[in-house]
Amino acid sequence: MPTLTWNVDPELVRVGSTGVRYYSIFFWLSLVGGCALFSRQIRRGGGDVEEAGDFLSYAIVGILVGARLGHVLFYDFDKAAADPAWIFEIWNGGLASHGALVGLWLAMLLFTKRRAIPFLDGSDRLTFAAALAGVPVRLGNLFNSEIVGKPTDGSWGVRFPRYDGELAPLRHPAQLYEAALGAAVFLLLCACDRALGRESRPRGLLTGVFLVSYFGGRFLIEFFKEFDGPVVLPPLTQAQLLSLPCLVAGALIVRGSLRLRRPAGWVVSPISTPQT
Repeated sequence: MPTLTWNVDPELVRVGSTGVRYYSIFFWLSLVGGCALFSRQIRRGGGDVEEAGDFLSYAIVGILVGARLGHVLFYDFDKAAADPAWIFEIWNGGLASHGALVGLWLAMLLFTKRRAIPFLDGSDRLTFAAALAGVPVRLGNLFNSEIVGKPTDGSWGVRFPRYDGELAPLRHPAQLYEAALGAAVFLLLCACDRALGRESRPRGLLTGVFLVSYFGGRFLIEFFKEFDGPVVLPPLTQAQLLSLPCLVAGALIVRGSLRLRRPAGWVVSPISTPQT
């Protein structure tokens, strides 16, 4: 069976000394699409459509700061310690998906607290966007020829000469595996949402389902990915170790949600302001 060689220029267009990468386009598509999904969830719960737009500013800061700090702390701390200015050079790469999700949920925590909205209700509504956003982001990684898989003898292997050079071996297309994972988790959330009565679903259940399914999938896919960063506890990678607490947290949230059965509902509240 013929094999695929992926040797696509990561830049879509270059104007002077500035290049526009496919990754940048996919990244912003994930933000805009995520905002649209979150907006739909808020409106369905009786909230104000403008609240989704307000959350976008929280989300952008949370994702960028969380993704960068996650990469620095868990994958490139020595480089950051030697050159602190490098931490701010986001355009040179180095964003961790685990950190991005932590930053996104911290942004949701601040957003819901300021509006006196139950955090788990906001989190439930965010899960759809968080799952589906992984699809364009991983496609962006594919165009960058990064986050590649381990070598494989399988006929589905892909050669990445921009990663390996001219004698590139066949590798698992790990970027596509993770893109498929994001799509699968999104469909699972939609199915659970429908089966549980949409707005009558137990609060927090979708958050738990997301954490278990997404990070469970990430844990498995890591076995097919080229190691990126230190192997702290062989044979588990750093990413797998980071996924385990998310899995446990998700299982506990599912258990608590089904036990308490608190109803979902977007509480429309005025933005709180500090007392003077």
